[in-house]
Amino acid sequence: MKRTTLSLIAVATALAAVTGFATLTTPDGAAAPVAKAPTRLPVQRAGLVCPAPSTSELAESVYTSYTPTSTAGAAATGAGAKAEQPTAQLRPAASGATRGGSGGGKKKTKAPKAPATVTAPGKPVTAEADGSAVPALTGSATGTLAPGWTVQQTTVVTAGGARGLLGLTCGAPDTDFWFPAASTAKERQDYVHLTNPDDTAAVADIELYGPEGALKSQFTEGIPVPPRSTVPVLLSTLTGEAAQRDVTVHVTTRSGRVGAAIGVADEKLGSDWLAAAADPASSAVLPGIPADATSVRLVAFVPGDDDADLKIQLATPTGTIVPAGAGSGSLHVKSGMTASIDLPGLTRGQAGSLLLSPSDPKKATPVVAALQIVRGKGENTEIAFIPATAAISARATVADNRAKASTLALTAPGADAQVKVTASAGSRGGTPVTKTVTVKAGTTATVADLVPEGLKGAYALTVEPVSGGKVHAARSLAVPEDGVQMFTIQTLVDDRGTVEVPSARQDLQVLGD
Repeated sequence: MKRTTLSLIAVATALAAVTGFATLTTPDGAAAPVAKAPTRLPVQRAGLVCPAPSTSELAESVYTSYTPTSTAGAAATGAGAKAEQPTAQLRPAASGATRGGSGGGKKKTKAPKAPATVTAPGKPVTAEADGSAVPALTGSATGTLAPGWTVQQTTVVTAGGARGLLGLTCGAPDTDFWFPAASTAKERQDYVHLTNPDDTAAVADIELYGPEGALKSQFTEGIPVPPRSTVPVLLSTLTGEAAQRDVTVHVTTRSGRVGAAIGVADEKLGSDWLAAAADPASSAVLPGIPADATSVRLVAFVPGDDDADLKIQLATPTGTIVPAGAGSGSLHVKSGMTASIDLPGLTRGQAGSLLLSPSDPKKATPVVAALQIVRGKGENTEIAFIPATAAISARATVADNRAKASTLALTAPGADAQVKVTASAGSRGGTPVTKTVTVKAGTTATVADLVPEGLKGAYALTVEPVSGGKVHAARSLAVPEDGVQMFTIQTLVDDRGTVEVPSARQDLQVLGD
């Protein structure tokens, strides 16, 4: 075989591995197919991290772990010659030194009373842990338990500065996170929790941006996060500038990867987790604003060099409108600065979702955004956050749903869409139920009555697009406590349960050697 022919085949095969398709023409003109189109296969391993839930002795936490049923995942694993026993486990992480304040520090770790270990897809498993010494958790799922594995961390604190219902979908480790709607204000205690799930150390940087631009900060570069440990960082200790109500936090890693989330405790409004927003984009969807929200505040930030002018719209159950209280229905965001706007009387008794888009489509500038939501009045208020979230491409799940307490909001910003929503079996019994929901273009549809038949315990909600346009989703969980409308909101993020794998096929038979 000629050396040049071998080289051509090698190049084509390399291209096939990158693009998923290549066709080689041999010197005699014959076509030699070398690769098929890429296929999607279930992931075989997934990792998650859950930050330490609370520093309050009154905290009561529940972990709900769940993997949705996936026939494709079972088939792929079953096809292997030596299929390993699938696992989905959480393990305590060590506590590193707290950066600022007294909200962390090294503590004696305390694992949940029972490990939240899933043994089979389709049924949630719960575990409880109480008090302030509950550690951060890291975990992984393998085999048939990996595709779509999700863990919900829910904490109730009935009194004190951290009072509230705090909910968080435990996130996958990454290297880049954006958090609009953070704060260094005196009434706020905002901790960035950095959790390293790996066996090697990670090094993280934290940048803070206020209404006037980057905040002068210290001790924010080169923060070490030891292997399998967590480090909480109090935002207000990172800058000597005056307290800022609206701050955007950017977390990146120089080496390694971390899970990141911000624990917010407001002495007047309540407490909850602020999850990372979707990556910067010229348009944003913030789904699932409760119908009875008494206060809604939009916070946005432009990470690039150009300013952004954003059109603000509200997707209601009947259509898209310019919300009352939004003035001209636009927000100007200067480059490198955090902008905000209060939207009083936004929902007017109807659940909705906020839509952000360029005022001038020819000037599309990427932004990150989040909402601060308040329910209740006076001393009976509670706070939650809705970060901008990407559309569900294949499937997304949220765990720890409870009868008469969960509401799923579905938003189709561009075109009519159909999705399949499944309520799983309960953690202590119940039969799954599925329904197809049609979401009209520019509207928000809510699902509050889908629960497993004969439900006992908690259940999971899984959303899968069927046809039509893009759909964004969020789940609100409401648990009233002593007159306080405690609630938390989690956006649904695509579970990335499958991965695109190139299929390389080489044909080395070349005529005319």
